Amino acid sequence: MDVVEERCAGIDLSKTDAKVCVRVPGAGKRTRREVRTFSTMSDGLLELRDWLLENGVTRVGMEATASYWKPLFYLLEATEGIEPWLVNAQHIKTVPGRKTDVKDCEWICRLVEHGLVRPSFVPPRDIRQLRDLTRYRTETTRDRVRDVNRLGMFLEDAGIKLSSVVTDITGRSARAMLDSLVDGERDPQVLADLALGSLQGKVPLLTRALTGRFTEHHAFMVAAMLRAIDEADNRIARLSEEIGRQLVPLRAQVELLITIPGISATLAQILIAEIGVDMGRFATAGHLASWAGMCPGNKESAGKRLSGRTRHGDTWLKTALFMAGASAARSKSTYLGAQYRRLVPHRGGKRATLAVGHSILVAAWHMLHNLVPYQDLGPDHFTNRLGKERQTRRLLAQLAALGLNVTVASREEAL
Repeated sequence: MDVVEERCAGIDLSKTDAKVCVRVPGAGKRTRREVRTFSTMSDGLLELRDWLLENGVTRVGMEATASYWKPLFYLLEATEGIEPWLVNAQHIKTVPGRKTDVKDCEWICRLVEHGLVRPSFVPPRDIRQLRDLTRYRTETTRDRVRDVNRLGMFLEDAGIKLSSVVTDITGRSARAMLDSLVDGERDPQVLADLALGSLQGKVPLLTRALTGRFTEHHAFMVAAMLRAIDEADNRIARLSEEIGRQLVPLRAQVELLITIPGISATLAQILIAEIGVDMGRFATAGHLASWAGMCPGNKESAGKRLSGRTRHGDTWLKTALFMAGASAARSKSTYLGAQYRRLVPHRGGKRATLAVGHSILVAAWHMLHNLVPYQDLGPDHFTNRLGKERQTRRLLAQLAALGLNVTVASREEAL
């Protein structure tokens, strides 16, 4: 087998140590192999790097294991002369029953040596920092949603049916009522009179909903839950401010992505944080969709297609694209809305939404690659793409199959 990389290394990382195999040219035509174990503390990683430099290693492959790969990868990334490769764990599976940490590092080294693996996409430092912020904001938003749901369920324990009347129990009116309950007010009429805006027309219904058995225990628990929601709101606001500050140099790309139907400013920030702005890292839009897990999977054996399930891919990006697809599907005068309505009858809502998300990701690749705004194909694209005459023949054939004879005339002739 041809040797693609003469001086390479394979690393199997765990939380406490790293098994490293180095393969370099030896005496004659033989290859020298050596395996060592290093600590994953900072001093151990520095010792590992120095050992790689002593052996003249130019390429290092390591498995993507939890977050343990990050300190070593970032260290080697900043080291001149060494190219670190993060490889997918599914691409380096070895024979079952012959798996140890030492054998794993040797196997990774052999795969890198013969060019049998490809590096995974690892964004540059500024995009990684942005990704940390957007992901933490997403997690905080989910925590807030859980706290709001928990608050609504706990109010049911006290017989307070506020969520049956108001849409958002954290809105201005509902929050004023809850704060008054926590402060000791128990008169449902007084609480209902705190309604603002359109809720003032529901005062009688609010009076009934706020009649319950609200005790001091409920007051303590509701106060704790409201504090948790307020803390989440403050965290989200601070994170959004920092994300906006770091995205100032990329404002042009954000504004481009916002022109896509279904993409809000928040979703545009997530897209850039997950895929970056350098589309040269992905050969085509199809490569990006495959990496993200936004296209059908391939599983075929003996001439039979067994499954077309999408792979896991980037779950943060997939979630954002699914939300964007669901938003774009509701539009009435766009290509994406027409695509959803065309697919949903025979594919179902989830698959149709995923297809719209795929189209959004493909459009984003072309827009970031060529720095051009979004160009909508229009809601009649699927009708006009076959041509007027061909579309007419297709529809007439469908009517004929139903046993109907139809005479076609242009609108001018009919008049």
